[in-house]
Amino acid sequence: MVVTTKAIVLSSLKYSESDLIVSCFTETFGLKSYLLRGILKSRKGKLRVSHFQPLTQLDLVAVHKNKGTLERISEAKVLQPYQSLHTDVVKGAIVMFLSEMLKNSINEEHPDPELFKFLEQSLYWLDTHDKVSNFHLLFLLKLTAYLGFYPDVSTIEGEYFNVIEGNFQNTKDAVSYENTGVIAIFKQFFGIDFDELDALKLTKKTRSDVLNLLLMYYKFHLQGYRDPKSVLVLNQLFN
Repeated sequence: MVVTTKAIVLSSLKYSESDLIVSCFTETFGLKSYLLRGILKSRKGKLRVSHFQPLTQLDLVAVHKNKGTLERISEAKVLQPYQSLHTDVVKGAIVMFLSEMLKNSINEEHPDPELFKFLEQSLYWLDTHDKVSNFHLLFLLKLTAYLGFYPDVSTIEGEYFNVIEGNFQNTKDAVSYENTGVIAIFKQFFGIDFDELDALKLTKKTRSDVLNLLLMYYKFHLQGYRDPKSVLVLNQLFN
C-alpha cells in the first residue's frame, strides 16, 4: 500500500555497507521503521542521508506492507527546514538527547495526532529561539502528558515527590524524591510555556538535578527504559 504522511525522524542506524534503518514517528501511522537500501552510496536517488538526521521533519511517500517487517520509503521531502538545530552545538546536543528520549518513549504503531503536533511545535520553537538551556526540562515534563503519566498537580503543595505515584506528598517514603531544594525548582516548570523559560535562572547543578529527577520519573513509568547516553554531553555543554 502506497501512503503519504508527515514524519519525524527518531533515529537512523547503518545496516551493511550502504543501507540505513530509519525509525520515524509518523503522523498517520505512529512509529514506523524503514529500510533505505543503497542510500549511503547512491548520489542519484531521490533520498539523501541528510533527510534522516535526528528529529528532521519530513513529508514521506512510502510503501507499507504492515506485516511487522521493515517498510520502504520511495520519496522524502524536508517539511520544516531547520535554521539552527543541526548546526548550533548546544541545540544539536539537545536534539540528540531528545531523539534518544523519544525513541525510548514511543513504541506503538498507532497514530497520535496530538503528540505529533506537540513535537512539531516544540521543535519549531527550539529552532527559532536562542535561550534554550532549560528547554529539554520543560519538554520532558510536557511530554509526560502525552505518554499518560503527567504528575498530579493537585498535590503540588507537597514537600516530596513520589516517583511511582507521580504526585507530591508531605510524608517521605522509599519512593519519594527528597531533595526539597530540587523539588522547589521542579515545581516552577508546571503551568508555564516555552516562552517563559528564560525567567527561570538555574545553575548548572540545579539544572542537572532537575533533569535527573525527570529521568528517574521516566525510568519508573516507561517499559524498557534505557538511560540516554547523550545526557553526559548535554550536561557538559551547559557548564
